[in-house]
Amino acid sequence: MSIAATADQAALQEARGDMRHVVARLERLPYCSWHLKMRLIICTAWFFDAFDSIAIAYVLPPLIGLWHLSPQQIGSLIGVGFLGQLVGAVAFGWIAEHWGRRRSMLTTLLIFSLGALACAAAQSYTMLWWLRFIQGIGLGGEIPLMAAYVNEFAQAKGRGRFSLSIQVLFSAGLVAVALVGVYVVPHWGWQWMFVIGAIPALIALPMRAVLPESPRWLASRGRFDEADRALTRLEAIAVCDGRQIAALPADLPMVVEAKPRIAELFRGLYLRRTIAVWLMWIGAYFVSYGITAWMPSLFRTVYHLPVRQSLTYGFINSAVGFAGALAALYLIEAIGRRRMFMASLGGCAAALIAFAFLPQLSAAGTLTVSTIGFFFLSSTLVSLATYTAEIYPTHLRALGGGVASAWQRGASVVGTTVVGWVLPYYGINAVFVMFGLFALMGAIVTALFAVETRAQILERISPVA
Repeated sequence: MSIAATADQAALQEARGDMRHVVARLERLPYCSWHLKMRLIICTAWFFDAFDSIAIAYVLPPLIGLWHLSPQQIGSLIGVGFLGQLVGAVAFGWIAEHWGRRRSMLTTLLIFSLGALACAAAQSYTMLWWLRFIQGIGLGGEIPLMAAYVNEFAQAKGRGRFSLSIQVLFSAGLVAVALVGVYVVPHWGWQWMFVIGAIPALIALPMRAVLPESPRWLASRGRFDEADRALTRLEAIAVCDGRQIAALPADLPMVVEAKPRIAELFRGLYLRRTIAVWLMWIGAYFVSYGITAWMPSLFRTVYHLPVRQSLTYGFINSAVGFAGALAALYLIEAIGRRRMFMASLGGCAAALIAFAFLPQLSAAGTLTVSTIGFFFLSSTLVSLATYTAEIYPTHLRALGGGVASAWQRGASVVGTTVVGWVLPYYGINAVFVMFGLFALMGAIVTALFAVETRAQILERISPVA
């Protein structure tokens, strides 16, 4: 055995002397082939989460004529999926703190995949309405769980970029569903949008089953032997990859054993964080899903564009949003979370509130201005789950993220539904001004109350009371 390998083995043995040194062992663990595999498995599900969540936007244009849907029915069919996501976010945020991250993620993936297949078989508006609700339960539980899981394996330095390298696939999913919808809906029929979203997600199930449980979560539940076994396995993979295992860092906090209680979200320093992050989620996602879910239908109903052109405009909006999400990969570490959110939400608000001072534009003009707003907003959309996972301790991380995400889903229900009532009475400009005011609220809350988390150890950002 080489001198370097002997040193690595000695470092591993040193770390196992006290199995409570979970944070220190994770912090010194070099990124290796396992981290790449984990992110690929997680991002596959994240991609199809986005695909299934917004597929309804590209299914609706043909259904409007087929089922003779009113604007109120369109808004309700969009909104009910987000209502299911609200239920799933809260329920699985709580379940993940008791069952663990791994089992909860498997369950949510199964629910939304089977739900998508069931939606493809819907024969009426009412049937599709209920199936969208059930599918939404799985979709809503996914994002806060995945954000918590990924953050709990990341080092403090560069954690934002490490996590966003997966979450940016959500934005890629929005682009993919738009691109697929432009071809599939006119040629194969709307049902295939749900089938395409379900099958690859089901394939991801056995891959996700091989992931270990989060050592941070195991330690927070007092299961130190299991946390040690999971870390030892990862350390051995790093050694096999030829990566150097450094000495155990000194003076790093330990994961504290604690039971999750929802009341803790509203105590001490977490009260201010909880309210602030809720308002940030509401401000961002009232706008996001309102625009992405309604975009094809707006151009179909207001400008009377053909189905294919309406779908193409939806694709352009999503593609520009993906470019904004890619910008977040740089900005989140270069300028930090707080300043990035302020610029993102503020830029979106400025673009959309401009509709208050404009006449009704052509279809191309409306697309241009609204897409500029969506470009700015995308940095916030792709980063909020990571930020929320950072501002709570381990025993509250999935629960806090789930409850915050529930406000996102609630805002999405209201935002997508209200458009159906505002549009007939006040026009398309009023719809975008309404979105801009919500983005402005998010920017103001961020400036006043958000905390910076860049390059800080999770346990120091969010200590256990």
